[in-house]
Amino acid sequence: MFVRPTNPISHRLARIAFILATVGSLIVAVSGPLHRYLGLDIEAAIAIFRYGFYLTVAGVALGLATILPARPGDRRRGCVAAFLAIVIGSAGGWVPLHWFLQAQRQPAISDITTDMINPPPLVVTAQLRRGAPNPPAYPKENAILQRAAFPDIEPVVLAVPPAEAFRRADRVAMSLDWEVVARAPADGRLEAIATSPWFGFRDDIVIRIRPQGTGSRVDIRSKSRIGEADLGGNTERVRAFIARLKNEG
Repeated sequence: MFVRPTNPISHRLARIAFILATVGSLIVAVSGPLHRYLGLDIEAAIAIFRYGFYLTVAGVALGLATILPARPGDRRRGCVAAFLAIVIGSAGGWVPLHWFLQAQRQPAISDITTDMINPPPLVVTAQLRRGAPNPPAYPKENAILQRAAFPDIEPVVLAVPPAEAFRRADRVAMSLDWEVVARAPADGRLEAIATSPWFGFRDDIVIRIRPQGTGSRVDIRSKSRIGEADLGGNTERVRAFIARLKNEG
């Protein structure tokens, strides 16, 4: 049971910790919608996101300092405010911390494809991404990094003709809630856009179907419009498409 500390200084510190954690968590939460719905510049939104995280860390640290014993043998008890500061700050800071840890584990690339020698080109989506910081061309240096980090990203070979493979790829794209912006069955090309739910980041996708023997080879490419690193977003998107396509009958 948490009771209010008799030390008024500890009580004030606990309240400050609660305020820091709560305000920091709210700042983290609104940083995405500010960019997605109000058009705030992405650099400013990321800065707000970062400083919100700093506030949550400060709130958690101060809450721990208030609620934990000052030295061995003490029986100091923290108040509800300190406990809530730890809980709220930890929850609010989890996503930024998780993204940071992902960035340390993932290569700094934002363009993933099953064909690194001849990547499917963006056509319609290349026009839609005009003004985006990342150019539509595939960075050749990505191939070495992707091959080392994601050796499982490979083309899908289906034992069906290209027309059927195209229909299957289209159904999978729709099932993944992508916004399909181009269907060109004669070219064996399908293009779509995936939008992240929080910040509203838009990534462009192109799927290419070509004959291979008596069946079809399906390649996919997913590319972010902004950012040097995608925190694994494009990789997971490509993996999800491949897994569903293989199970599509």
